[in-house]
Amino acid sequence: MTVHAFRFHTHQFQSRVRAAFEPRKPRHRLLRVALGVLGLVVLAGLVVVGAVVGAAMLLGGLAVAMLRNLRGPRRSADVMSAEYRVVDSPRLPRN
Repeated sequence: MTVHAFRFHTHQFQSRVRAAFEPRKPRHRLLRVALGVLGLVVLAGLVVVGAVVGAAMLLGGLAVAMLRNLRGPRRSADVMSAEYRVVDSPRLPRN
């Protein structure tokens, strides 16, 4: 193994790495416009799908809440019913 095997600071290596991760725009004007419109259509589709899924989740939650209310109030075994009366607080003598 030579000394030059792991040198990443060379111009050739940096240009290859930059070219691998740099997006290229097409040169043809109509192709650029078509890809731009396609990107906007995909973005609009994602927004619409997200709104529909969110509305479906809200409606589903409301339906579940309404079905729970139709069954009547829940009664728990831990609750005790009782009658209460208010008592006056004791007054301490002033010194």
